[in-house]
Amino acid sequence: MTAPLGRNIGGYGGDTSDIDDVLQRALAAAEAHGWLIERFPSAGDQPLYGFQRLAKQPRLTVYLSTGIHGDEPAGPLALVEMLETNAWPSGVSLFACPCLNPSGFPGNTRENNSGTDLNRDYRHIKSREVQAHTEWIDSLPRFDFGICLHEDWEANGFYVYELNPDNLPAVSENVIDAVAQACPIDHSERIDDRPAKGGILKPIVSPDARPLWPEAFYIVLKKTGLSYTVEAPSDFPMPTRVNALCTAVRTLIESHLAKR
Repeated sequence: MTAPLGRNIGGYGGDTSDIDDVLQRALAAAEAHGWLIERFPSAGDQPLYGFQRLAKQPRLTVYLSTGIHGDEPAGPLALVEMLETNAWPSGVSLFACPCLNPSGFPGNTRENNSGTDLNRDYRHIKSREVQAHTEWIDSLPRFDFGICLHEDWEANGFYVYELNPDNLPAVSENVIDAVAQACPIDHSERIDDRPAKGGILKPIVSPDARPLWPEAFYIVLKKTGLSYTVEAPSDFPMPTRVNALCTAVRTLIESHLAKR
């Protein structure tokens, strides 16, 4: 199995991507395969988009997002690959955001070009990007679950955050089993300074105790009772990371469909 590259010293030091090119590919693929494309008007000159693919008889409704941190290039690339492949199961309605922080990618920074970590701005919203994004989310129907694609430059392997305050049927273990065939799993007992087991973290959703909400908190509290944040280990080669994220999304959708 692929080994880490040893490039991440004090931050992400791996391959970057041209986010303008990635977004153009995403737009072209979405248009070619019949997705509804919306550009968020209140985002100003920021190219923020929401895509919709509505099933005629939906059995499952899923939300997908990525690109909220500009030093995590594998997520947008994974979503582009899935859009271009267009191998979605039938009966699934999808809502997707291909990149939530386009201004962070040119400088390879976690934050946007104003120095804001957008993934901590979903409670007391200040940024134009999150304001535009939440306006779009608020206009949508409820989801069966959400998926946020991320990377972690400090991780030893792939892992999953499962936010599940109502203890709904979840399939995080399926994801770990599937991804383990192509990418190492982080089996640390603590990941991101939180308890973990077998590559799965299940933190308590405590909105009043959390002064800064990530995107996953917002969608769990507003639009669904279940959210998965899938984290690729960004010290590994880009194809490994992209494959891990694509495998996670595919497994989540197929596993939940099997429960219907």
